[in-house]
Amino acid sequence: MAGDFRRAHGAGGDAGAGEGEAKGQDIGARLRELRKMYGLSQRELAKRAGVTNGTISLIEQNRISPSIGSLKKVLGGFPISIADFLTLDLKPRAKVFYAAKELREIAGGDVSFRLVGRDTRGRAIQMMHERYKPGADTGEEMLSHAGEECGIVISGVLELTVGGEIRRLVPGDAYYFDSRLPHRFHNPGTVDCVVVSACTPPSF
Repeated sequence: MAGDFRRAHGAGGDAGAGEGEAKGQDIGARLRELRKMYGLSQRELAKRAGVTNGTISLIEQNRISPSIGSLKKVLGGFPISIADFLTLDLKPRAKVFYAAKELREIAGGDVSFRLVGRDTRGRAIQMMHERYKPGADTGEEMLSHAGEECGIVISGVLELTVGGEIRRLVPGDAYYFDSRLPHRFHNPGTVDCVVVSACTPPSF
């Protein structure tokens, strides 16, 4: 059981500041798509940005080409920087939503780790649904790896050892620590312990 766990766990500023026109992209289409993503009407965005409703309409129709300063003011209604506005992929290409059955089991046995997403390559965060059966333990040998990790206990009791400090956590309690510190997880209770955790960078 401990072996399975170890294999799983693993031992800007605005662009183009200054006046001038924002060119080179379909500014109107991007603004319209971003506004719809935020669920705003033209009137609501205009009010937030402190511009007229007509200004938003004309930009979205590409009937006027806003200056950098004017575009920055409009984007302040979200808010979003010009750099992000011009580079953000407004239509996510990667999978966003996962049904419970799609979480990938990477440990199994007395300690279950179910990973959000089947592949952590290119990701900055690793998120998991963890379950420890009564008496389950990550092993006598302490874990240690580069990164940071945190979690919240959903049910049961989790005994967590970090850098020589031991604490029993109950539902609603949480932890956050530097993963380079030796650490160990144990369920001392009589029912399953469930934890939702995150680690950056991904450790596997």
